[in-house]
Amino acid sequence: MTLNQAYIFLGFAIVAEVIGTTALKASDSFTRPVPSLITVGCYALSFYLLTFSLRVLPTGIAYAIWSGVGIVLISLVSWLYFKQSLDLAAIAGLGLIIAGVLVINLFSKSVGH
Repeated sequence: MTLNQAYIFLGFAIVAEVIGTTALKASDSFTRPVPSLITVGCYALSFYLLTFSLRVLPTGIAYAIWSGVGIVLISLVSWLYFKQSLDLAAIAGLGLIIAGVLVINLFSKSVGH
């Protein structure tokens, strides 16, 4: 598997995790069956796809990207779809997460470029 393929799998794992987390909110504490099933299915798919990226990427790096990008995306989904507000501190924190992911990908020798 190439590095590009690992990142593609990682990207799809992130999308599945964001869909699963969005459905988790809609599941109303697992009291609604369809969103609950979507949550479980998407989380399972996300972890399955993540395993493919781990063939090439170091575990800590892949997990940092998976969780960091997932946090930023679910925050955006929550803001747009659920109308949840983000204050300045939250936006600054999300900016720091993005900066961290960029530093890992652009400057870390742990990830082959």
